[in-house]
Amino acid sequence: MRTAVRVAVDAMGGDRGPAEVVAGALQAASPELEPVVFGSAELDTGGLEHVQTTQVIGMDDKPADAIRSKPDSSLLRACQAVAAGRADAVVSTGNTGALLGACLVELRRLPGVRRPAIAVPLPAERGPSVLLDSGANADARPEHLLQFAHMGAVFAEEILGVAHPEVRLLSIGEEPAKGNQLTIEAHELLRRSELHFAGNVESRHLLAGAADVVVCDGFTGNVCLKLLEGTIGTLLGALRSEIATDLRGKVGGLLIRPAARRLRTRLDPDTYGGAYLLGLRGLAVIAHGNASREAVANAVRLAARGVRHRVVERLAERLPGPPGGARGSVVASAGSLTQTPK
Repeated sequence: MRTAVRVAVDAMGGDRGPAEVVAGALQAASPELEPVVFGSAELDTGGLEHVQTTQVIGMDDKPADAIRSKPDSSLLRACQAVAAGRADAVVSTGNTGALLGACLVELRRLPGVRRPAIAVPLPAERGPSVLLDSGANADARPEHLLQFAHMGAVFAEEILGVAHPEVRLLSIGEEPAKGNQLTIEAHELLRRSELHFAGNVESRHLLAGAADVVVCDGFTGNVCLKLLEGTIGTLLGALRSEIATDLRGKVGGLLIRPAARRLRTRLDPDTYGGAYLLGLRGLAVIAHGNASREAVANAVRLAARGVRHRVVERLAERLPGPPGGARGSVVASAGSLTQTPK
């Protein structure tokens, strides 16, 4: 039996080009972690195992069409490797909707799971909290949000080590009656569940540590996530500019440099690398489309950590299934997945 975790890496989807993705995979490689690169024959993989592919799914491709028309794409072939047991997890910086669709087709959902969800760790002040769904489902129903909460709670317990995780619902006010029809109905389902539900929370509290698990639909979550990323990047950039304006600022900058570096490390999305796609029979990590090699390396390590912690198996063991089954064709449902160019 092999002891190293094998992670299938889609090298062709990132905004910075395949070379940056391969460089990140090389950084992550170790005796305990074996990245397997999927991409064109021209790639120099630096000695990493290379599965050659001839097609690329672009950021602008429609997910369902791309899955059908590009069977030899690096993204689809990487997912197939996990489904066949030739790899333990897949990482991609490519088209999010296409990755979701490929995972639905090749890996399939865990029994009872209606919708997979993207779980993103937020760098909250009191410790990481999980925001889901962060972009897998633009539209959702109240029962979906209830299941997202269950998945997030299991994730927080098993991966973040949080005992009895607190769950909150993202809304426009803390009162139960605040929000749209989705949040009002989801609030009632969550209130009646066995989860440690502490009510609604507003987005302004997310970085302070609103809860261990914050639940919302994928449209809201993705908008919220990108707003946080943009705000953090803008503030850190403005701080650097202000420090460099005069001699006093430069001297002060030297004094606060250690603290500033710690803060940037905590807030930088590259530190986390990617996000788990929860609810599947296999493990998938979605990395940012503009990910640097450091972010790719962290995404590959995140995937390996999920394998070692048996994320998929623990979700399967502990996730309560919803009443009734999922309806509709898997490939057809892929066409309605959120497109989130990253």
